[in-house]
Amino acid sequence: MTRLMHVTSGPYAPPVPRRELTALSADGTRLHVEEHGAPDAPAVVLAHGWCCSTAFWAPVIRQLAPDHRVIAYDQRGHGRSPAGGDGSYHTATLADDLGAVLDAALAPGEKAVIGGHSMGGMTLMAAAGRPYLRDRAAAVLLCSTGSAHLVPESRVVPLRARALRSAAQRALLVSRLPMGPVTPLSKKVLGPAILGRGATPAQIEASARIVFASPRKPRGAWGRVLATLDLDAEVARMPVPAAVVHGSADRLTPVRLARKIAGLLPDCAGFTELDGLGHMTPIEAPYAVAEVLRGLVRDHLGGQAAGAEAAAEAAGRVEQVGKVEKVGKVAEGAEEQEAVKKEEAGA
Repeated sequence: MTRLMHVTSGPYAPPVPRRELTALSADGTRLHVEEHGAPDAPAVVLAHGWCCSTAFWAPVIRQLAPDHRVIAYDQRGHGRSPAGGDGSYHTATLADDLGAVLDAALAPGEKAVIGGHSMGGMTLMAAAGRPYLRDRAAAVLLCSTGSAHLVPESRVVPLRARALRSAAQRALLVSRLPMGPVTPLSKKVLGPAILGRGATPAQIEASARIVFASPRKPRGAWGRVLATLDLDAEVARMPVPAAVVHGSADRLTPVRLARKIAGLLPDCAGFTELDGLGHMTPIEAPYAVAEVLRGLVRDHLGGQAAGAEAAAEAAGRVEQVGKVEKVGKVAEGAEEQEAVKKEEAGA
């Protein structure tokens, strides 16, 4: 059975890329890469999470593309990137793949702001010791992610007994059982696990289409990596400024994991907690996530950002929805959700 891998209309439908290219990783795996926006604008690179694809970033790409060059890629075993060999599922491989994408998409000497959601954030942590990250990244965004202890900290399975909950959650992570199809019942089960209570039907539909399309074998293999993840030491050696964004109601990677990351970072460029939102913050709060990325470009890409910001303001494209505060304060997720609902109604 062929599954629709994403929604095809509305604000969560992937925009048509300006160009597509292939990045060749260290082990020969060919990674699918997309580029959106103006070719001469400041570059933002986006790495998605477990069970997702480039389609996951669609609403954020729509926000940034008018005044940024947005590069998104499919992690190996996701979307249009093949899985690679059985021995290729390691955090070091995630770092290899990111390096290959940067080499393929950026000009020599060019820097970018790099954003990673969930396993994409772990990709950035895994790359902290690689020379290319200091050379290529002006700053990074760690969005709805964790660095260690994912299984015992997660709250996806609603069991009070810690040992039973951890066992059930590990079984879910490593499972290769089929997921889906997308039905009212499957969305009712998936929605509360990965989205906040205020998620709209369109957000739930978009998330379900993406997650349920993930191939079983890579899903289980990457799940095993996540189940034993420990990147605390790598977070502590992050060589560039890093902002942290997280939903306060995230059950997959609870917000305490984000607070720990912020405390470990040598140069934390801000902590944004989105009130009431779940794990899929780029879908639940695309304006807020895009605004943090935009701020990193403005603060750390210098002259490249100044021209882009002036162009965006002239065109009326810079949207500030809700109150996004840094340094541990809580953003108004309800205002963000209200703005999203208005956009969905007009789509």
